Amino acid sequence: MAFLADEFDEQRLVDRGAMVLGKTPKWLPVLARRIVGRFGDTVRPRQRELIGFIQDDLAFQRACASGKLRIVTWPIIPAQMAPMPAAVAWNVPEICSVGALSEWLGISVRELEWFADLRCWEAKRSTERARNYRYRVLTKKLGQIRLIEAPKPRLKAIQRQILEGVLDPIPPHDAAHGFRQGRSIRSFAAPHVGQDVVLKIDLQDFFPSIAAPRVRAVFIAAGYPESVADSLAGLCTNRTPDDVWQNVDWRGHGPTTHDPRRAYELPHLPQGAPTSPALANLCAFRLDSRLEGLARSAGATYTRYADDLAFSGGPSFARVVHRFQHHACAIVIEEGFVPNFRKTRIMRQGVRQRLAGIVVNERLNVARVDYDRLKATLTNCLRHGPTSQNRNGHPDFRAHLLGSVAFVESIHAERGVRLRRLLEQIDWS
Repeated sequence: MAFLADEFDEQRLVDRGAMVLGKTPKWLPVLARRIVGRFGDTVRPRQRELIGFIQDDLAFQRACASGKLRIVTWPIIPAQMAPMPAAVAWNVPEICSVGALSEWLGISVRELEWFADLRCWEAKRSTERARNYRYRVLTKKLGQIRLIEAPKPRLKAIQRQILEGVLDPIPPHDAAHGFRQGRSIRSFAAPHVGQDVVLKIDLQDFFPSIAAPRVRAVFIAAGYPESVADSLAGLCTNRTPDDVWQNVDWRGHGPTTHDPRRAYELPHLPQGAPTSPALANLCAFRLDSRLEGLARSAGATYTRYADDLAFSGGPSFARVVHRFQHHACAIVIEEGFVPNFRKTRIMRQGVRQRLAGIVVNERLNVARVDYDRLKATLTNCLRHGPTSQNRNGHPDFRAHLLGSVAFVESIHAERGVRLRRLLEQIDWS
């Protein structure tokens, strides 16, 4: 009865069951009602989950034990797109089999199996040459570890095709501002300008905390059959080999420091894959919906830029912000993410309210210390030459300064003009 997984309309389930059995026994409508009650409001389950649910049903067990249950015909139901109601308008390509997916990607089925890696051979391959990813471990300021998992060219090209063809047509929540065309940290911070209080919550290990089942659920919701959704999720996730951590110096991180390796032990979104930002936004849709509803109930505004969550409001929100923070963090945990409490901040008007490097107290602005530091660097480049100021060894120091000045220009045009004048006077010869 696994064919029932394609539809969760109660009457259709009864009709299909009657087709198989040649009649409609009394227990069948009741079983159909139970199936709809269990799975009707969720992403379409795996067939083995549905089969297990039917096998555990007491009425079905009694019918089997009676010896009167007979299969009259097995209907042949071809695999087809079955999007969730909210996904009907998504303009995604129709791909109903693994063979069709390999054709759409322009690779063979064997190559698809290799890149999708549903058996997690990537974590077992001992040589870099046999792997589909390159790995680089970075240590952040507070001793935290970040792993860059960069797909090799062929897998990267496949992921770009999935991004452009499948993921781009799927709309993320409106509160999401990261990795979206027409959105930026400016649009993320702008709704919080001039508020009495700003609450900032940071998510820990954002990309690796999104496991493969969540990614698969996105493709299932879009309507793809189980086998296609499994392959698409496999192409967009990765399980990290243990030896990647061998040369990492863990001294000084302290016994209470979060061990990032746990998040990488199962297939997850790799930070470095072109599909990961879009999938992270889509997998966080329910989180965004719940947090926006919570913010609205407290008279607050909510936006998210990747792993940065921001809430702000007036006097009424300021009075309840501490209790609100507890509720927001509880939702974050319930949705499978981890709040980074060391980076959680409640910022009132008396202190500098800063989101993603932008000050929002009275208007969008760059922090004075950052502006002064960049101005001093440009001035010293004029006086002593740019080489003397490239203390961090940027391979293209000019491009680095151009990007820094452009950022200031996008936030505070007047300050940006002053910096641009200094930049244009530097002798790069």
